[in-house]
Amino acid sequence: MITHIVFFRLINPTPANSAMIRDKLLGMWGKIPEIRFIEVGVDVIRSERSYDLALVTRFDSLADLKAYQEHPLHAGEVVPHAKSVCSSIIAVDYET
Repeated sequence: MITHIVFFRLINPTPANSAMIRDKLLGMWGKIPEIRFIEVGVDVIRSERSYDLALVTRFDSLADLKAYQEHPLHAGEVVPHAKSVCSSIIAVDYET
C-alpha cells in the first residue's frame, strides 16, 4: 500500500478558502477509482509552522498512485486550483 500525504499552505487562509479546497480535494472520492482512502483535515492549531490543510490518500500500488496523479480530474482541475490558491505545497509518499 502507498500512502500519499500533501500539505497545503494557503495564500489567504480564511475559513471559506480552507473549506473550498477541502471540498475540492474530497470531491475526488468516487471519481478516481485508484483512491482507496481519502481524508482531508483543516489545521486547528494555526501555529507559525503549521500548514493550513493536509490530504491523506492511500493506493494499492505505485502504479495506482501514478494513475491518480495523471487522472484528468486531479491533473487538470485539482492541481491547477491548488497551485492558484497556495503559497506552498509539499508531499510525502511512502510504502506501508
